[in-house]
Parts: sequence; structure tokens; C-alpha cells
Amino acid sequence: MNMPGYSTLRWRNCSFRIHMRTLWMNAVLSLFLLAGSAWALMSGSLPIAPDEIWQTLTATAPSRAIAHVLLDIRIPRLLVTLGAGAALGASGAVFQTISRNPLGSPDIIGFTAGAATGALVWIVALGGTGADVVPAAMCGALLAGAVVYLLARKDGRVSAYRLVLTGLGVGAILTAVNALLLVRGDLDVAISANLWLAGSVEGRGWAHVWPLWVGLCVLILPMLFGMRPLGLMAMGDDLAAPLGVAVEPVRRWMLLAALMLAALATSATGPIAFVALAAPQLARRIGVTASQPLIGAALVGAALMLGADLITRIAPFGIVMPIGQVTGLVGGIYLIWLLAKRRNRGT
Repeated sequence: MNMPGYSTLRWRNCSFRIHMRTLWMNAVLSLFLLAGSAWALMSGSLPIAPDEIWQTLTATAPSRAIAHVLLDIRIPRLLVTLGAGAALGASGAVFQTISRNPLGSPDIIGFTAGAATGALVWIVALGGTGADVVPAAMCGALLAGAVVYLLARKDGRVSAYRLVLTGLGVGAILTAVNALLLVRGDLDVAISANLWLAGSVEGRGWAHVWPLWVGLCVLILPMLFGMRPLGLMAMGDDLAAPLGVAVEPVRRWMLLAALMLAALATSATGPIAFVALAAPQLARRIGVTASQPLIGAALVGAALMLGADLITRIAPFGIVMPIGQVTGLVGGIYLIWLLAKRRNRGT
């Protein structure tokens, strides 16, 4: 028997329950992503028509200039934008489910700061460049995640409360370390590091695309299957264990997968505020489901990143704004509106 608002699909001996409003929401978001992607590829200092895009994708580009702009500049930038948004949205959904806290996102509990620390050590201390920062940022985020996980463990278990508090403390320490690295570094190097810290998809190439999308494709399916046991764990570890959930292994694996997605996104674009925090909440509000929809959060994250990138292209007066500043501005307005709404309700 189907629950209200759900439809059950059966294939061989398997059955899948789908929330119909969530399905429609994902379809609408996919259409927006297609339309926004087409606009992003066509707009710029060199306008490109839709037929020219198709000709380039089929290896019959009308000119070398158009092929270069599309294949070396706009398509990699678009793929980094969509991939980073999807990775941050999915990562935020997992972290918020595990922590049972709407503030439990990688940019709040220290993992993004860890990626920034790794990048700054590479750029400021080791003299690297922003183009080669991906491995360093990955290492920084993974080390920060390991520290938070180990400090949050007590009696062999990690509680949601300790995870958030430990993450906030580690994040504050890493933020101070990042500021110290910038102050102590050479002026030109500090300027280069600040450009990366602003969060941007400008100048991103295929070297940023492949690690991000390979990681996303490898991790998203196992994470999708792991969301159901996480939903059971939201009732409490003591209730989930008798239902057959291997509580600590599931939590450990899902934390690692979500952390890797956040690290891949941050290493490709720099720190991006708001997306991992808001995408899961927006997806749940639009889809009207009690659980965190992983695919919906990924699509909302990609839509937020793409929308922010399009805003940077049409900013008035020739203002150049990194995408991270746009998402931070929109995120601040969203949080103020959310707090005001709850205050009016008396909560």
C-alpha cells in the first residue's frame, strides 16, 4: 500500500518508493540547470549561437576561436560550477542528517577551513600556485576531518552533539591559522592566496574538472544507499541498531564520503559559503519530505552555484565578484529571512 504522496516502482524482486512532489521538483531543477547551462555557454565577450555549440560538440566547430572558448574556457568552467554545487549539496545533506542539526554543514564545522589551510600551506609556505592546489586542499580537508572525528569519539561512538561542537572548535583554530599564514606570507603570495580564498570558478580548466566529477560519480551512488540507514539512525543509535543498522561503520563511511565531496569541491573552486548549508534545507522545503533528499540537495546545490555564476556575469557597472562572495551575500540574506520568519512564529 502506498503512503499519501508516494508511488512505488517494482522491478523484479526490488521495489522503490518515490515521493512524487520530490520527483517533480528534481525534474524542474534539471530543466533549470539545462537552460542555465545553455545560457552560460552562449553568453560572454564572444557570443556563441546554439548551433555553433552543437557543431563544436560534434567536432565540426565553425572556427578555432569558438572551439577554444567553448572547449578550454566555458565548458570546464560550467562543469566545475555544476560539479562543485552538486558535491556541496550532497555533502551538506549527509552532514545535516548525521548531526541532526541544520548548521551541520562542512563550511560550518571546520572541514572547508581545513581545505583552506592545506591550500594556504601549499601556496604561502611551499610556494605553489593556485592552479596546482587540488591535492593540498584535499589533504587539508581530510586531516581536519580525521581530527574532528577522533576528538568527537567517546566510548567508541561519535555523538551528533560532540561532532558539531568539535567541528566548530577545530574550524575556529584553522581559521586563525589561515589568517596567520596570510599575515606572515609574502605580499604577492598573500594576494594570490586571497584570490583562491574568495571562491571562484574563473579560469578553471580540465585539471579541475576530472578529479571533481570522477569523485562525484564514484561516491554519489553508495551515499544514496547509505541515506536510509542514516534516516533510521536519526531516531537514535539504540533504536537503529536492533533494526540491523551497523551504526558506527555507516556513520564513519558516510562522513568520509561527504568529507571527500566537500574537499573535492573546495579544492576546485576555493571555499564556497552557504551552498552546503542551504541546499539540503531548500530541497527538503521544496520537496516537502521529512528526510534529507540527497539527489534533490545535489540538484539544488548545482542550481545555486550556477545561479551565482550567472549573477557574476551580469553584475552592473562592470563589478567583478567571485562566486563565493555572491553565495555568501545570498546566504546571509536567506539566514536573516529564516530567523525573522521563525521569530514571527514565536519559535
